[in-house]
Amino acid sequence: MKTMLFSYLTTLIVVALAGWAAVSLYLRYMQHPWTRDGQVRANIVGIAPRVSGPIIHVAVQDNQELRKGDLLFEIDPSDFQAQVDIAAGQVQNDTATLTQQQQNLQRQTELYRNHVTAAQDFQNAQDSFAAAQAQLASAKASLELAKLNLSYCRVFTPVDGYVTNMNTSEGTYVTAGAQLMALVDTSSFWIAGYFKETQLPHIRVGQKAIITLIGYENRPFQGVVRSVGWGVFVQDGSGSSSTALLPSVSQTIDWVRLPQRFPVRIQVLESSPVPLRIGQTVSVAMTSSLSSGKPSSNGIADRR
Repeated sequence: MKTMLFSYLTTLIVVALAGWAAVSLYLRYMQHPWTRDGQVRANIVGIAPRVSGPIIHVAVQDNQELRKGDLLFEIDPSDFQAQVDIAAGQVQNDTATLTQQQQNLQRQTELYRNHVTAAQDFQNAQDSFAAAQAQLASAKASLELAKLNLSYCRVFTPVDGYVTNMNTSEGTYVTAGAQLMALVDTSSFWIAGYFKETQLPHIRVGQKAIITLIGYENRPFQGVVRSVGWGVFVQDGSGSSSTALLPSVSQTIDWVRLPQRFPVRIQVLESSPVPLRIGQTVSVAMTSSLSSGKPSSNGIADRR
């Protein structure tokens, strides 16, 4: 009898401990949310030339680290140099025309003051002089435009970053406005953690988070919540075309009603101990503390 009572008591204690552990873990999961569904994100700068023509020089290699102002590639400037020369010649011609019309206006003015010429001739001289001024201003603007187009033949890096997925070589004909290569902006790295909507009430802006990258589990680092997404793409087709601009977050099980997941933007607080790459899988665990410091300016420090 004592043995049976002891067995029942032991079972009851084990069940109670298991229930307590389950409830504690659930409360901890809800009050201190964590997710394994996270990604490293960054802004992508599409590099497109502002003029068309064949490339005569490529100054970078794929996956090369670049600084703002570094030369990317150069388009053949011959046609644009010719346009500058033509515009410069037009400016000289219109300058001479303006001088001629100014001299004619001065003569007509003297004649009109002495009542030698008619008012119509004087007014015609004034109109011709004004037209010459406008023509010269237009020619100068055309020259400035031609010089701008010539300067656009050399394409420079707009931000610090990494050029990636580059498939461009000398001789390639490029079209103005057509993106040619991608540049990862190293000053814009952040972590996108996708949390269930039931967890969002426990996530606040300024809350610290522990970030762990797959493959670097022993090198976690801190981040801080900067914002929580205000919408996700509606996948049942009920949304408008504008909703396609929202992030798309896929659910994992079709036959169970799952809470939707929303992206939480997390900025790296200090220098990342590992290089960050767009698309890396990240685990994010929220803490109960709030950040009092500022995030790093570039989100990463290790560019090796």
